[in-house]
Amino acid sequence: MTVPEISIVATMYKSQDYVVEFCERVNAAMSLLGKSFEIILVNDGSPDRSAEIARECCDRFGNVILVDLSRNFGHHQAMMAGLRHATGNYIFLIDSDLEEEPEWILQFWPKLFEDNCDVIYGVQASRRGNLMSKISGRLYYQATRLLTGLPMPFDLVTARLMTRKYVDALLQFKEREIDIAALWVLTGFKQQAFPVTKHDNSPTTYTLSKKIALLIDSITSYSNRPLLGIFYFGAIMAMVSSAFAFYLILNRIFFNSSLEGWTSVMVSIWLIGGLIISFIGIIGIYLAKVFSETKQRPLMIVKEIYPGKHLSNQGKNYD
Repeated sequence: MTVPEISIVATMYKSQDYVVEFCERVNAAMSLLGKSFEIILVNDGSPDRSAEIARECCDRFGNVILVDLSRNFGHHQAMMAGLRHATGNYIFLIDSDLEEEPEWILQFWPKLFEDNCDVIYGVQASRRGNLMSKISGRLYYQATRLLTGLPMPFDLVTARLMTRKYVDALLQFKEREIDIAALWVLTGFKQQAFPVTKHDNSPTTYTLSKKIALLIDSITSYSNRPLLGIFYFGAIMAMVSSAFAFYLILNRIFFNSSLEGWTSVMVSIWLIGGLIISFIGIIGIYLAKVFSETKQRPLMIVKEIYPGKHLSNQGKNYD
């Protein structure tokens, strides 16, 4: 089988209204670019007709491949599944809901060679959403940068054009707890941002609670700073309490006086108790991640590949 120059990888979840137009626009854009290509559509356990419509696109266009996962594994896992099945020398990763334009590849492609880099990734020129969404998004990226030490780009989008050597390096990561944005940074190579305007076709699925959960996962998966923070906080508390105890002893010996204040004692007990419980919780999160990794469960399971151009991969579990 001839290796295509470019693989376009997109995930699907509740995407039945966008799949056909997405494939049409990709084909139109690639005809202008003049490069051979394939389209990899990954169905992440979508409950609607996304997979059925994708099969119709496979039959209609001939260059479309459906990777149908056995259930919903999550957006990041689905993207990794698509990248594993991409065979092109260059890979263009993008969402299929048309909030990100397939035509961006016409701008990303020359930029990749002008800057002589391995990745051109999109960042929002102006973040979409209401004021709360913008503030929470900004806080998320700042907190991630601070607590992981990774230079995470602000207002990152999925769309990115990557070289084969970069994708091969990215696929070497084997952890089950995936934050793909962090992996993009950890993989390294020369990467350049490209400002884009993301459309607002549907309400975002990344609610405030999901952003908080993703932030916790990112920090505990890619940084040990919370554990170091616990150690330093405990050491400082020990020194302060030792100094205060020494002061009380001297006060009792030389001035024969004792301090009263049961309220302050009770507040201190509740404060220290709350801190201890929260610190144990942080350690518990790390232990849970170790437990998850040691079970070695597959990252995703492919139920079917249609129309079967990659038959050797069907039914395969990916570590």
